[in-house]
Amino acid sequence: MRSSQMMLRLAAAAMLAAGLAGCKDNRDPGYQGWVEADMIFVSPDEAGRVTRLNVHEGDVVKVGDPLYSVDDDLQLADLNQNKATLANAQQTYDRAASLSKTGAGTQASLDSAVSSLRVAEARVVTSETRLARRRGFAPVAGTIQQIYFREGEMVAAQRPVISIMPPGNMKVRFYVPETELPRLAIGDEIRVTCDNCAADLTAKIYFIATSAEYTPPVIYSLDERNKLVYLIQARPSRPDALRVGQPVSVYLNPKTPDNKTPMADRR
Repeated sequence: MRSSQMMLRLAAAAMLAAGLAGCKDNRDPGYQGWVEADMIFVSPDEAGRVTRLNVHEGDVVKVGDPLYSVDDDLQLADLNQNKATLANAQQTYDRAASLSKTGAGTQASLDSAVSSLRVAEARVVTSETRLARRRGFAPVAGTIQQIYFREGEMVAAQRPVISIMPPGNMKVRFYVPETELPRLAIGDEIRVTCDNCAADLTAKIYFIATSAEYTPPVIYSLDERNKLVYLIQARPSRPDALRVGQPVSVYLNPKTPDNKTPMADRR
């Protein structure tokens, strides 16, 4: 008798466990992710000393706003030298052109003067461009994320002085197991939650990795397949509500209720 009761209890427990497992499988468990951004780095073409910063971290800038200045003594000297060379080349050309008109000069002398004049003009334009690029301007609109060099510090050529974060470059990154890939497609909307964030944050998937982050042996076992995870990236609908490096929870079903919402409110 006791044996029969024990068997019934075990069977009931097994059925309950199976039911709970089934309910758990039907729910959206969510995945842990984080917020990143593709920064725009602004750097000088040549090395120099930072002489002025026009912005602070957190400032919002528009395209063309001045960001910083780097010392331009060498570039200014180079421009003056090339301007002097251009003046000499212009005099040589004028003299050769005048002699050519009177027949006292040769065509070869005139051609040489023209060539020298064009080279001198090109060098002046190059020097003017180098001088103008000693000042950095915002190539995109966004927020100043970080300043790497301050006034008085030396910055190497092509080393960023400032990074800008455009709002459209924010992204949510998370990993999903291999079994979830058939549920996902480019353009799908997902739900994003974080501590003290708005309740209606969503994002759209724009990238699904084609290769796994973990590579098992050629012969797959069931356990090894369960270890495969794929990177997913999505653009948030409200990037201003998130911060770079912020941990988030991602739900593949955008209508998944928040875990903090009372059960009565979920119905």
